[in-house]
Amino acid sequence: MKTTCPYCGVGCGVAVNGGSITGDMSHPANQGRLCIKGSTLAATLDDSNRLLVPAVGGKQVTWDEALNEIASKFIAIIAEHGPDAVAFYGSGQFLTEDYYVANKLMKGFIGSANIDTNSRLCMASTVAGHIRAFGEDIVPGCYDDIDAADLLVFVGSNTAWCHPVLFERALAARAARGTKIIVVDPRRTATAALADLHLPVRPDADVGLFLRLLTALDERGHIDATFVASYTQGFSGTLQAARATAPTAATLGISESDLEVFLDLFCNTPRSVTLFSQGVNQSTSGTDKVNAIINVHLASGRIGKPGTGPFSLTGQPNAMGGREVGGLANQLASHLRFDDPTDRAALESFWSTNTLARKPGLKAVELFDAVLAGRIKAIWIAATNPAESLPSSTRVRAALEACPLVVVADCWPTETTRLANVVLPAAGWSEKDGTVTNSERCISRQRAFRSPPGEAKPDWWMFAQVAKRMGFAAQFGYTKPADIFREHARLSGHGNNGTRLFNIAQYQNLSDAEYEALQPFIWGVPRFFAAGKFPTPTGLANFVAVTAFAFKKNDISFPFILNTGRLRDQWHTMTRTGFVPTLMESSVEPNFSVSQADASKYTLDAGDLVRVTTRHGSAVLPVAISDAQREGEIFAAMHWTQTHNATGNINQLVGPARDPHSGQPASKFEHAAIERLPVFWHGILQTRKLSRPSGQFYASRVPLAGGMHRFTMAGWKPLAFGDELSDWAARLCGADADAERVELLDAGRGTYRLGILQNNRLLACFFMAPRKQLLPGNQGLAALFGVPHWQVNRIGILMASAKPMVDSGPIVCVCHRVSEAAIRTAIRERHLDDIAGIGSALKAGTNCGSCKGELAEILHSEIAQSVTSQELVT
Repeated sequence: MKTTCPYCGVGCGVAVNGGSITGDMSHPANQGRLCIKGSTLAATLDDSNRLLVPAVGGKQVTWDEALNEIASKFIAIIAEHGPDAVAFYGSGQFLTEDYYVANKLMKGFIGSANIDTNSRLCMASTVAGHIRAFGEDIVPGCYDDIDAADLLVFVGSNTAWCHPVLFERALAARAARGTKIIVVDPRRTATAALADLHLPVRPDADVGLFLRLLTALDERGHIDATFVASYTQGFSGTLQAARATAPTAATLGISESDLEVFLDLFCNTPRSVTLFSQGVNQSTSGTDKVNAIINVHLASGRIGKPGTGPFSLTGQPNAMGGREVGGLANQLASHLRFDDPTDRAALESFWSTNTLARKPGLKAVELFDAVLAGRIKAIWIAATNPAESLPSSTRVRAALEACPLVVVADCWPTETTRLANVVLPAAGWSEKDGTVTNSERCISRQRAFRSPPGEAKPDWWMFAQVAKRMGFAAQFGYTKPADIFREHARLSGHGNNGTRLFNIAQYQNLSDAEYEALQPFIWGVPRFFAAGKFPTPTGLANFVAVTAFAFKKNDISFPFILNTGRLRDQWHTMTRTGFVPTLMESSVEPNFSVSQADASKYTLDAGDLVRVTTRHGSAVLPVAISDAQREGEIFAAMHWTQTHNATGNINQLVGPARDPHSGQPASKFEHAAIERLPVFWHGILQTRKLSRPSGQFYASRVPLAGGMHRFTMAGWKPLAFGDELSDWAARLCGADADAERVELLDAGRGTYRLGILQNNRLLACFFMAPRKQLLPGNQGLAALFGVPHWQVNRIGILMASAKPMVDSGPIVCVCHRVSEAAIRTAIRERHLDDIAGIGSALKAGTNCGSCKGELAEILHSEIAQSVTSQELVT
């Protein structure tokens, strides 16, 4: 069985053979390669924590009861408050068929455009930039351009971690043809560590950098005057604006010499591709950043040719498919536009509706603001967890708590399902059937290879069933995904005389068997705009005049800039990856990462607890000290939520500021303050039951084999010894009233140990001490829980060894389970001096390659340390 990976926008093909999941050698996106998340997909197929049956008001009901409840409430709310009082919030995890039915129901028959998705947090600025420049949301190039380029510029994209399969192609191009790699990023990421040049620009300085590049192209004679004159409009004004506002290297935060290397390389390298992602999109100037990048490619004529072009790296597996069907609030459907009467008339006739939405709906942040304000009375959320993933997540939770009707469809319990009136069990990857579109416009089949657990159903079916109950049975008579895909394909050609480039009408008559066997294909042509024809009213591409970001003086109350982003081995709010032990090994707990200079300034040591506060919230985590950070900046991974971290989720720190054109939130630029907290006690909680401890302490969860969970804890408030501590610890362990407790309390040493047993079986244990060194090591804890129930030794539980296991550091290469300590030892003892040598010695970096950036950093630090040691000796 061949299907497609459910993670990032690379869209890798996957082959399933029994319990084995491997890369699909025949898929054009990955040609058999998978990253570590894709390689461990089989480990996510654990149904033990799945939602299995519908529930209304916390009580199990039948599907008919749940669907009737939703439909009747929707009908009543629309009758009293109008169609804009209801909303849908979907996901880039949707298949295209899910998106299509949801969009059709909301915009076509409910009559509101209040349908948005978590893709708003991902690629909305790119969509807006494409439409401003090209007239349509078109990715001009394809992955083969990476192989054909002589210069690859990665902007705001830690591709080595977030799209590792594609970055391996970049490294292969460098090895094969000498391709230069430049990374533009405030942080020295894994991608930057592997680059020929890293430009650590200030946050949001990207527009200014590309203004400098545009003026350099002009001054040094690299404008393609024929292309500009024949196929574009607005160049003169755009160049004039660039000359007036292009900043200095110092303003950009980089050296004049590094800036000159960048300008010279780009100007003199015709085969140049600029690849960008969330560092560009998630900004109050995100759309302008996209257009600043497109401007230099239009000006130099580097678009539509092999090895050229601006290239957006999509974050989610089917954000592109959602854009094709109109899954965003400001899109209509199939690249049809709200502001074109002809487009609206075409869609009305195709869908046979007289209730088509007349104007764009509310975008994600605005949508939940409307829920909080009471303007939206009912919201259906599917395949996403906005209570923890959206900016100002505390405000989002308040909105959902206040909303009269919250419907949530998901595979697993989340903070969002907890706030729902109606919970619907959804089929997930491996169970759903449909299509997805990747970053290069390649449509692939995602096939089901097992049955959904319990009564779980696909999202398209849920939306269609509610549509029927609302009186639209004739228009929603789908019986299978192939029916929906054929209609979607037919709509792409309806009234399309070539003005819309998105057109897959050749697939509208696929048989069910042909749909089942459908092979991956890129819609349109691999490279658009080679002939200079653009889907604008004039047929010309638009230059868009933009100005550099206006940096303001730091607020002394919030002197830092907080930047949030991804980890290599995790995904979104970790509802899937956060329960796979292997995927936690490279980053076992969250942290706030700061520079060495800031650590010295604030007297911070690695592992200290710090509280980071913004105008929107605060969180407490250990601090990490990193050479990757610029002074005055903090980095935190966006994945951590209350399920995995007791002090709350990271996204509560990010405010609602967003791009004025795209509505995409600025998740990478939040003013923040930091303070060191005292630590009065350290603790370890290990339990068979998933719990969510919270209080005046830090607690980070790690999944363990056998379905157990371990929390590493530290308290910034002292605990009083006595019965109160005993009862608190028992609650922390999730102990039932009749559970047996075994305890050891030593107030003099400040230590406490508790074991919870049921039927002679150890269920949980909690150990507390004033120093980490007095706590049992991981091996000792594992031994306690591995004892058969008939051999449980209560004294042994309390006397678990305080000798910690040897700290080998994080697992750097998860594929081959190679630790940092092993890598450093091999470098020193075997005198290794390159990544290939490490791979030959230890296999690290030889599978998915996503750890090569870390290998480069470790190698660099070991060589630097060796040089320093030699200098001291001499």
